[in-house]
Amino acid sequence: MDDDDEIPSGPVPGARLDALRAMLAARGLSGFVVPRADEHQGEYVAPNARRLAWLTGFTGSAGMAVVLATQAAVFVDGRYTLQVRAEVDTERFEPVHLVDCPPSRWLADRLRAGDRLGYDPWLHTADQVEALHNAAERAGAVLVACLDNPLDAVWNERPPPPVAPLAVHAMTFAGRSSQEKRGDMAEILRADRLDAVVLTDPSSIAWLLNIRGGDVPYTPLPLCFALLYADGRAALFVDDAKLSDAVRDHLGPEVDIRQPSELPAALDLLAGKRVRVDPNAAASAFFDRLSAAGAQVDRGADPCVLPKACKNPVELAGARVAHLRDGVAVVRFLAWLEGRAGVDELAAAARLETLRAEGEHFRGLSFPTIAGSGPHGAIVHYRATPASNRTLLPGELFLLDSGAQYLDGTTDITRTVFVRGGGREPGPEERERFTLVLKGHVAISRALFPTGTTGSQLDVLARQPLWRHGLDYDHGTGHGVGSFLSVHEGPQRISKLGVGAAALKSGMVLSNEPGYYKSGAYGIRTENLLAVVAADGPPGGERELLAFETLTLVPYDRALVVPDLLDAEERAWVDAYHARVEATLAPLLDDATRTWLAGACAPLY
Repeated sequence: MDDDDEIPSGPVPGARLDALRAMLAARGLSGFVVPRADEHQGEYVAPNARRLAWLTGFTGSAGMAVVLATQAAVFVDGRYTLQVRAEVDTERFEPVHLVDCPPSRWLADRLRAGDRLGYDPWLHTADQVEALHNAAERAGAVLVACLDNPLDAVWNERPPPPVAPLAVHAMTFAGRSSQEKRGDMAEILRADRLDAVVLTDPSSIAWLLNIRGGDVPYTPLPLCFALLYADGRAALFVDDAKLSDAVRDHLGPEVDIRQPSELPAALDLLAGKRVRVDPNAAASAFFDRLSAAGAQVDRGADPCVLPKACKNPVELAGARVAHLRDGVAVVRFLAWLEGRAGVDELAAAARLETLRAEGEHFRGLSFPTIAGSGPHGAIVHYRATPASNRTLLPGELFLLDSGAQYLDGTTDITRTVFVRGGGREPGPEERERFTLVLKGHVAISRALFPTGTTGSQLDVLARQPLWRHGLDYDHGTGHGVGSFLSVHEGPQRISKLGVGAAALKSGMVLSNEPGYYKSGAYGIRTENLLAVVAADGPPGGERELLAFETLTLVPYDRALVVPDLLDAEERAWVDAYHARVEATLAPLLDDATRTWLAGACAPLY
């Protein structure tokens, strides 16, 4: 799952924008919308689908560009406000905050009566198209579906689609068979009086059929589509080149294997049937085709999403073992790093990957490592390149956000450490703000909450210590994590954004990652992964309660902690966590690393 070509080798040529504008004019279009997404709306996209990066140079995991005849803009959220200005020619593309001014509002102010705004219906969800339609309508313009993408027409060296081989995800790691899962999903369809569901998210298909692939970087996904019928049978639309005899045997006779080119005809055969399509995940083209065929389209959630998020006992046991293995690698790295002069960001990231690769079942990283020293730590989704690579200097903070894919689990951890050397000590501001972030992190870790609680209701716990000091961070507190699947998984999350928030349920895995970022100076983030588990209630309690089990096993940097800013319960939690980390990892480490870990896990007082 190589991603070396995701970052452009140099500034994006302005001729690409000029060529696109010329093509739009030739087709009678006034503008065109270029999303980050591919046909599957996934976070990571294959090289042939990196249209936004090809056109603008922006390589973040979320964003969109709008090109008009004389204006163009790139829309990003708060994670990428610094990155977009570093990667994009701002004289050609205006950077716009996606939340403060969404594309629909920007377009409504700039489109003129009679304008024709183009979009590719395979690259936008139905909800996104509706927002674009409303914006165009307010301006008196027309939204035009372009089945032949005009950007693709001018992308002369566009790579071919990926054909990585599929692999069977063994029961040892999956815990339940594909037949069992398909049976459960079919029950849901029948209960909702549905004949079929269109599955467009490769992670849902991978989970449902117990398969994995390698078509996109960092996530073991096979790019494919599927139809699941109410009798439990399925049709899988996938390139034959990805299939081995072992995978065919695994899928069995109840899964009909077809070429992707057969999908439109298969949708047409659903005429008169009630068919579920997820408006938040499926491309608008599915709604268009099914409606034209005469199917009754049911707009509803992908039924695989929630069961996939609630890990079964085998998956949870795998997650614990994977985090144990991952903790060994990260602790070995931190012990290696301490006191080592001349290490730069790229070398640090490479060293950690090498240590992880020594662990059993390692299958690669779960996202590009964020290794930000000094001011680079303030760039929330920073990624070191040969041009930006910076040496870790004594007296500075180093933010390291990284994760791995193992057959038995997916990991994601952030630690912010003080770079030792030169007789320097952390500054009082850095220590205070690190400790405020740690307080919020501990508050989430210790949370006890009734069933039915959403992550948005818990988010304030992480932010309250920072708010009391007039501080905050411009990203979510936690995201869901898959089981040898996507490191960013829904529907669970911990965020200020309450729209569409899902109740937390036993078996869900989430990150816990509050932070603080001082632009041009340093960044702080502390992240563990947590599993939602049932909790014993107090005597006399009337509600069923849930709690979090911390999966990640790596110490925090005690040099950055101000113990007096923690209350007695917070200090006790940190000391107990450190004691658990040491007791669990020490038997798996060499003598030198074990000695380092003992010092790192010493009590705060």
